[in-house]
Amino acid sequence: MLRVEQLQARTYEERMDDILKELPLRSSEWTNYNPSDPGITILENLTAFSALQGAEIVALSYRARMALLKMAGFTPARGKCSRVLLSADELSAPVTIMPGQRFHLGDICFETNRETTVGVGHITGVYAQDKDGYRDISFVLDRELSVPARIFGDDPAEDNALYMVFDADVSDLHEIILYTRMVVNSRRNHTADRTEHIFADIDWQLYTDGGFESIQVRDFTGAFGDSGEIRVSLSDHMPAVYNDTPISGYCIRAVLKRADYDIVPKMTNLYGFLFEVWQKDTYAYSQAFSRADRVTVRSPIGRDVYYQVFGRDGKGEPYRKYELVTGTGMRGWFCRYKETGDGMTFIFDGREYGYAPSKGKECVRVVLYNEEIMKRYAVGRVIGYDDQEIALPLSHIVSDSFFLIARRQDEEGYTYDFVRPEKKAPGALYYHLLENEGRIVIEDAGDFIGADLFMGSVAVTSGPRGNINAGNNVSIDNDGIPVTFYNPGDGTGGAYRETLQDVRGRFLRDMRTPYTAVTAEDYDSIVRTTPGLCIRKTRAVMDEKENLVRVVVMPDTDERFPKLNDIYRQRIASRLEERRLITAQFKILQPVYAPVGVRATVYVKRHFSDCREQIEERIKSRLDYLDSDHNIGETLRFEDVFHSIEELPCVEYVYELSLHSENAKLAQLKEYDIIPRYDCLIYPGSIQIQIVTSEK
Repeated sequence: MLRVEQLQARTYEERMDDILKELPLRSSEWTNYNPSDPGITILENLTAFSALQGAEIVALSYRARMALLKMAGFTPARGKCSRVLLSADELSAPVTIMPGQRFHLGDICFETNRETTVGVGHITGVYAQDKDGYRDISFVLDRELSVPARIFGDDPAEDNALYMVFDADVSDLHEIILYTRMVVNSRRNHTADRTEHIFADIDWQLYTDGGFESIQVRDFTGAFGDSGEIRVSLSDHMPAVYNDTPISGYCIRAVLKRADYDIVPKMTNLYGFLFEVWQKDTYAYSQAFSRADRVTVRSPIGRDVYYQVFGRDGKGEPYRKYELVTGTGMRGWFCRYKETGDGMTFIFDGREYGYAPSKGKECVRVVLYNEEIMKRYAVGRVIGYDDQEIALPLSHIVSDSFFLIARRQDEEGYTYDFVRPEKKAPGALYYHLLENEGRIVIEDAGDFIGADLFMGSVAVTSGPRGNINAGNNVSIDNDGIPVTFYNPGDGTGGAYRETLQDVRGRFLRDMRTPYTAVTAEDYDSIVRTTPGLCIRKTRAVMDEKENLVRVVVMPDTDERFPKLNDIYRQRIASRLEERRLITAQFKILQPVYAPVGVRATVYVKRHFSDCREQIEERIKSRLDYLDSDHNIGETLRFEDVFHSIEELPCVEYVYELSLHSENAKLAQLKEYDIIPRYDCLIYPGSIQIQIVTSEK
């Protein structure tokens, strides 16, 4: 059902040609392929029916396709705007940024979603504290440097702490956003819950007049195990100046309460007092008010905009459109307007004009259009047939902010409803928004047959283009703020709505991803993808004597010969327990390590320098199973070592070569090869090379 494009592409003639080619393979007794043969007639009828059925499947409505995908457990993911954190370090004084403020990086537009005050404070010092006292690591505040700092020391322990000192009382801020850039292991698997702390627990504290007090923090770094943001909520706490650090100031600290790190956390940069922007470009903006006498709107989409004002006569009543006037002496739905320093003000006067909105929730709504969308804001009329499609003037629309204005007529004039996608109610206009294509599909017209539709609120997104790389200077569309804003982290979340082809690809990938552990490859895949862990190598082996699967796991940590700790064992065991067959048992083991020695006599060419170093390096690379693609228990073949030396440009020929295991219990010499035990990884031992210079 998901391959409908292929069904449509194949014609009746192509299908019959394939059938006639396959008939000799299916039956050697069938030799009459002429149209007069009854069997051929039956095949022709079935093939024609199949072609017609394929065409019908292609003609399935959007609603039917969605239902089929949903039956398989897959629905298209909606498009999302990329979110970017910006630093206001270049501001010398606090600035209030209004909702909808626009920022630009080239042709990519970003906007704020809410009012926020930026530039309130700056981090002035960062200090690591352990048993030896304070250690100044303030160099992590320098954008130009990327020097790793072990923020909890070489051996993180309970009560080690990281201090962040800043220069302003930020008690008026609702939230402080920090961003840390860490030295990250690329093999670490992502976790579904980004706030999950696997290897450490941290108590975040703010210094107040009563000493350090615990505060609420959402830590998306896994207790400094990964790069990410940290959102600090001060709540009702009042910060005070802390004088014990080398630089005095207001202070937040992170105190370790549990430290079982597999990799010692190393920070390269810390950024503070950030704010959020979202990658979108608004063409039509809507704002609702609960006041019914006077409202003021500040345009976030520029100066040259067009206004439409709507008001409700009472609770539950539809909206009426208020015409904008400057004079008096008229009766009807009118409101005065005037431009002020704060924006455009609209004044409703029921005594003067006879009509005014009734005070209540969202009794007034103002819609602003830029010039481009105003020219095309009428999109069509609701006819009422099934799955009516209407094209919109824009594509790649942000679904969360989108709605249409539906205009209907009653005895007194026109009424207006603001209709969002996929909102069900008795008599409602129910439609789907196809964000990518810029179309709507009306599933149920309800009481809106004959209604005219207009654009309401609409913004577009650049999807994955909005996931900009870290390190840009983003400009603000405000002449009164002559600075740029730095983004310390990559933009995240930007994506277009999935197409049916995208969903099909996700479905196929999901089908091919092992969930139940059956084969050795299943065990390897499931263990390697354990969330939150860094795993370098795995090997699953069936032990028929004990009737269990032995799973050997090598973690990817700072150690030369990594060992499995209890956290790794517990999380791997829990994951396998969910996915094993009922009768299957398993045992998790860590690898053992065996050195392999080499003796060689090698003739080298004249006029080559550093021959010994080159040969030793080549031998070590062949013997090193820890940092190479060689797996646990893999045989080291004599011929591979021999040819790898022989291939060097400086080598004339290998006169003599022998391998030997330095731990016979873990790896044995068989003929000329080294055979490690099933749980063993080999590494270079003693290497003895005799170099002979060729006379050639």
